Amino acid sequence: MAGCGVARSGVVGSGVVRRWWARLRTIGADDRGMTTAEYAVGTLAACALAAVLYKVVTSGPVQALLRSVIERAINVQF
Repeated sequence: MAGCGVARSGVVGSGVVRRWWARLRTIGADDRGMTTAEYAVGTLAACALAAVLYKVVTSGPVQALLRSVIERAINVQF
């Protein structure tokens, strides 16, 4: 790509992109997955978040807001 300005700018087909991609691939190469303890902590965090979201969505004010939004959407005139 001797006469191509795109290659000189470092966007496509240049060594800059190849080096960047090679570095990107090696960033997480040593840690390929979560261990059992990490899965346990992640599962607990997900369950805690689900419990908080459930409490928020089932609260009175949020249910009233959702009900009003749905009613307005149903009653829209086309």
